[in-house]
Amino acid sequence: MSQATGNPTAADPSAEPPPPEGLACAGRLSSGGRDDVFERRRRHTLELLAASALGLIPWTVIMGLTLPSDYRVHAWRTTWVGFDILLLSAFVATAVLGLRRHRAAVIPALATAVLLVCDAWFDVSLAFGTPGVWASAALAVFVELPTAVYIFRRVHSLLRLQWTPRQSTG
Repeated sequence: MSQATGNPTAADPSAEPPPPEGLACAGRLSSGGRDDVFERRRRHTLELLAASALGLIPWTVIMGLTLPSDYRVHAWRTTWVGFDILLLSAFVATAVLGLRRHRAAVIPALATAVLLVCDAWFDVSLAFGTPGVWASAALAVFVELPTAVYIFRRVHSLLRLQWTPRQSTG
């Protein structure tokens, strides 16, 4: 990989990419000390994710039972404009890093896709019972969700390209 550009295609084609850090790296390194550190980080990360998922179950049930079915919001415009600015920022960050061919572009790209799914969900669910539900549903089905799926697939292919060892041609 080229250090100057962060471009995985600019590196020597026979060189293997560095192993990824995080959940999938345990057992890939040969030095025992580093394996232990990565395995401990992996285990702690998985424990945190499992505890968070388990804690979310009763919280969701409590919210479902106690929240009012409707609520008057005083900062509606601020909420939606703020959300759209966040989405716009994610799109811009993805585009800028993508134009620079920087491998970190996958981070804001993933955030953009998730925000698009959230936008579709809130647009449609908050428009139930109004004439605007059809426009919200059309926007979700034909724009927001297909764009999110496209971005998810691009992120997946970029990660596979980055972390899949290249075959030597010699």
